[in-house]
Amino acid sequence: MAHEIVDGSSMKRALTRITYEIIEQNKGVDDLVFVGIKTRGIYLAERLAKRMEQLEGVKIPVGSLDITLYRDDRHQPNHHVEPTVENADIAVDITDKHVILVDDVLYTGRTVRAALDALMDLGRPKRISLAVLVDRGHRELPIRPDFVGKNIPTSNAETVHVAVEEYDGHEDISIDNNQD
Repeated sequence: MAHEIVDGSSMKRALTRITYEIIEQNKGVDDLVFVGIKTRGIYLAERLAKRMEQLEGVKIPVGSLDITLYRDDRHQPNHHVEPTVENADIAVDITDKHVILVDDVLYTGRTVRAALDALMDLGRPKRISLAVLVDRGHRELPIRPDFVGKNIPTSNAETVHVAVEEYDGHEDISIDNNQD
């Protein structure tokens, strides 16, 4: 049984905080490109870009990566599948840009690694940063987010679900214990 740990308004505040942190660390919005990882990362990237436009008056390009992946909500115990990039939709050249890769949940790091490989195939960014709504720990690769909405410690037996209005019809972050 899943239980809500973060409501929709807290999610919005976390995304606004991430937006301010990006502006501060980047010293403005020059050469930024948001790239969301399918599915919910795309909606989060679009929200960050919209908030950035409200704050700075600049429209930031948003792209997407469709990755077939090993995810914490789709795996079978002890059965790891390497993620592969299926499709990229990035309308701008990312060469010499600061790409902010956006995902909903950071878990093992394998999805991010696949996304980094895909970005390097598409161009040579000046810099790549990682923004995640939830960092749940349990990394298998040396990947660390630059911008985090919420740190939510979990066990491997738990699954973190992020729901966004655009895709799920409601907003929250919940945890489900997979052990019965």
